[in-house]
Amino acid sequence: MLLDPASISPGAMYNFMISFVVPRPIAFVSTVNAAGRRNLAPFSYFNAISSEPPLVGISILERRDDPKDTLRNIRETGEFVVNLVNESLLDAMVETSGEWPASADEFEITKLAAEPSLKVRPPRVASSPVSMECRLHQEVPLGSAAFVVGEVLCVHLADEVLTDGRVDVMKLRPVGRLGGEGYAVVREVVNRKRPKVARVP
Repeated sequence: MLLDPASISPGAMYNFMISFVVPRPIAFVSTVNAAGRRNLAPFSYFNAISSEPPLVGISILERRDDPKDTLRNIRETGEFVVNLVNESLLDAMVETSGEWPASADEFEITKLAAEPSLKVRPPRVASSPVSMECRLHQEVPLGSAAFVVGEVLCVHLADEVLTDGRVDVMKLRPVGRLGGEGYAVVREVVNRKRPKVARVP
């Protein structure tokens, strides 16, 4: 099969891309608007993009007539929290993915507890094993999406996912997004040593 984006619909291309670019980490993003109303929504076009400074990037569909609540809130306040999703948060995270009205509070819908953040206004998900408090670093328009780059101001790590001071993925049990309605949970790790090769200037 050969996929030519010029000859298929954007929707079909999207469905193919989310089925083979897998598994994708999930940013469970908490925001507030200028008035303080809370929002919580998941995004799987997400990753770490720099460590100095620490930056994460989230691609959010740009709806010209009605921006997603998360994007509108980030534009209003310049702040957000990326909460990582583990196995125990899977069902609540899926619940927040519905097209809830802007007036809805997904923390209340899912009964997830909110914990005050230290450096930003949006709260974090109390039960998330990893929460990154972020300040908007840059927004980049990319095709039909807005690529939101956030600078990580501080990270909350649950002690129970640590082994010898490092994150233990088998304790973290992160959830990855697949195509359709599929999700993957990390329950097995395959280790391979990286070859040691001298750098040639």
